[in-house]
Amino acid sequence: MAGRHTGPIFDSAHRHPAIREYPAMRDPRYDILFEPVPLGPVTARNRFFQVPHCNGMGHHHPTAHAHMRGVKAEGGWAVVCTEEVEIHPSSEVSPYIEGRLWDDADIPALARMTEKIHEHGSLAGIEPCHNGIHGANMYTRETGMAVGHLPVGTYDPVQVRRMDADDILALRRWHRAAVRRSLEAGFDVVYVYAAHGLNTIGQFLSRKYNLRTDGYGGSLENRARLLREMLEDTLDEVDGRAAVACRITVDELVGADGIDRPDIEGVLGLVGELPDVWDFVVGEWENDSSTSRFAPEAVHEEYVRGLKALTSKPVVGVGRFTSPDTMVRMVRDGVLDMIGAARPSIADPFLPRKIEEGRLEDIRECIGCNICVSGDGTISPIRCTQNPSMGEEWRRGWHPEVMRPKTSDASVLVVGAGPAGLEAAMALGKRGHRVVLAEATQALGGRVAREARLPGLAEWIRVLDYRRGQLDRLPDVEIAYDSRLTAEEVLEYGFDHVAVATGCRWRADGVGRWHLRPIELEGIQILTPDDVMAGAEPEGGRVVVYDDDHYYLGGVVAEALARSGHAVTFVTPAARVSEWTVNTLEQVRIQRRMLEAGIEIVPSRAVDGASAGAVRTSCVYTSEVEEHAADALVLVTSRLPDDGVAADLVARAGEWEAAGLTSVRAVGDALCPGTIAAAVWDGRRYAEQLGEPLDADGVPFLREIAGPSPDG
Repeated sequence: MAGRHTGPIFDSAHRHPAIREYPAMRDPRYDILFEPVPLGPVTARNRFFQVPHCNGMGHHHPTAHAHMRGVKAEGGWAVVCTEEVEIHPSSEVSPYIEGRLWDDADIPALARMTEKIHEHGSLAGIEPCHNGIHGANMYTRETGMAVGHLPVGTYDPVQVRRMDADDILALRRWHRAAVRRSLEAGFDVVYVYAAHGLNTIGQFLSRKYNLRTDGYGGSLENRARLLREMLEDTLDEVDGRAAVACRITVDELVGADGIDRPDIEGVLGLVGELPDVWDFVVGEWENDSSTSRFAPEAVHEEYVRGLKALTSKPVVGVGRFTSPDTMVRMVRDGVLDMIGAARPSIADPFLPRKIEEGRLEDIRECIGCNICVSGDGTISPIRCTQNPSMGEEWRRGWHPEVMRPKTSDASVLVVGAGPAGLEAAMALGKRGHRVVLAEATQALGGRVAREARLPGLAEWIRVLDYRRGQLDRLPDVEIAYDSRLTAEEVLEYGFDHVAVATGCRWRADGVGRWHLRPIELEGIQILTPDDVMAGAEPEGGRVVVYDDDHYYLGGVVAEALARSGHAVTFVTPAARVSEWTVNTLEQVRIQRRMLEAGIEIVPSRAVDGASAGAVRTSCVYTSEVEEHAADALVLVTSRLPDDGVAADLVARAGEWEAAGLTSVRAVGDALCPGTIAAAVWDGRRYAEQLGEPLDADGVPFLREIAGPSPDG
């Protein structure tokens, strides 16, 4: 192998705090972030506040959920909250998995969470919620109710009825009961939730939804009446035993048709002194949690700035904060009192602790891809590109900072330094194995490094930056550049184990979801995303991008080509561009940006073939054929693993014993192409499982199973 490089010693100052040999020094610039903050009757030990966020576990996976929140408390978040928690069967959001507190039977699951949070000295917060027009009640079949007679916010064939005075009293009673149960479960902070347009209280407050003419509609004071009543009820119920937080939308971004700046200033004039802490958000969830492709850090500052002066109570706000300097500025400039975070706390549950201990280089910065958010829409446990342990804390026993020690002195060769290879090498090194990471080129990162150069994806390079920084301080990990290995060479090196993380390549034959066999493509330049990222240019000015992948890359490639002056036609069998990105809250923004860039969008059509000067498509419904003028066709359809080295080694298994080789496994995209998050996760899995006994026929993780009712 050529171009070997060994980084400096990875000393104890860079290991998990539990095994630190001497105390670290916090930079005095960040002292302000570790000041305690009184929240009514309780006190947060610092200014780090994990705001409520969905996680795809909720009431279905309570132990996994509890351990995930507990790790955040261990990592230094002073307040750790649930997601929204349903309070009554008249308003539930099945099939989506949120928290649930319908009756006393739900208390033990939530109590398990508060116990895990309290183990590390943090406050536990809960966000009771009645969803209003967002409660389709597909599970309970109860008739939903809201501010008015309206269809539900999804496309379910369901409406909600207008709440009358008795319904409002019932809602207040249900909320009180949820508060009482929250206290019994051990929560220290109880929310009154009026944000994101996802709840009845916020819908009453907003002109967008509230067209009532009674005492709960019309004037701001009337629209804020339910908010006031719920705050007063909650304060009365907690009776000094917990803090009351209010999460509220400060601007719905629709002007005078919804909540705007004059509205929120008026609300603070009416009830600004009632809750113990305010939690300000902007717009709907899609605005509150924009991807880095469309919003930088601290994007909400302009909407929140100045509101803190209208209340004496502490203010929390979010903005995908990853920079400690930005956090300090938020506090010193009087914008916020507490640094709210969901996604940064997912990417690095130990972010506060690392700042406190002067280990900024160890922070895993959120890349803003929103793969974590997708767990809600896909009804699956939360995951993270940067933090593969997210969601695996209990069921697999993974920890974001602590790796289980190695069980042998086995050496490992990792072939390929893309996301899977980087993660595998780093995790193996932290376990104490001797590792060589062999990279075929002169640069680390693989697909991450290439994709981060595309429009809007610059922050994705953090996947590489974090792992490269960690590898540089691991004494037993060696990086070999310019090392394109063959099976013959691998067998000569004498490693005990080989992980082949050589990635994948995009297909150039049209095979994808729509076409399961290659299609006829003659007489026209064919490109793939790999070609575009390598700098290949379409030969003419007219380009068709065919997206049968349906995630982000087709849209990004089309945008890049449009920016370089090409006339781009975007064809997809789906009804919308980048269809799967509804789960990452960016589909609307992607389609808007493409339209604004002048890209012609041709939905519901599949590319069936191409010839000189034209691409042929057919309607996915009628099979009607059309031709589109084009000089080049970019296929974003599916990928094939680059698993040649792994396959060659497996074919030579008879030579392993003589070479001292025990195992060979393809990892990440070389095993099966997927997301960057999946590749990183598989790299971690490889490192975790090396040397551990495996049951190929068993379930590889812990799970909770609902048992049959004794009343059956």
